[in-house]
Amino acid sequence: MTRHKAIALSELVQDQATRVVLDGVPMAVVLDGEGQVHAIGDTCTHGEISLSEGFVDGDTLECWAHGSAFSLCTGQPLNLPAYEPVPVYVVEIEDGDIYIDPTVTKEIEL
Repeated sequence: MTRHKAIALSELVQDQATRVVLDGVPMAVVLDGEGQVHAIGDTCTHGEISLSEGFVDGDTLECWAHGSAFSLCTGQPLNLPAYEPVPVYVVEIEDGDIYIDPTVTKEIEL
């Protein structure tokens, strides 16, 4: 379990996804309107599209190509055409920096 500094909190723009790659794992990092930071897998499970180029709406990130929206909390797709979830990573904030371990995903109960 090795966490890495992903980005400074001050570099995030509220309700906009930022792409980071840690140990070869692409992630979309989002500061939502409630001030929470989320990190989910950056690749849409429908079409291999970067989710960080999509649109943040509340607690979802929508793929710009085909419109599948993914929950920032669970990684679950909320509409078609995607039906497979993306991974959700544990985020730690320390001294204004965001740390993520790309090998550890959240255990989500549905």
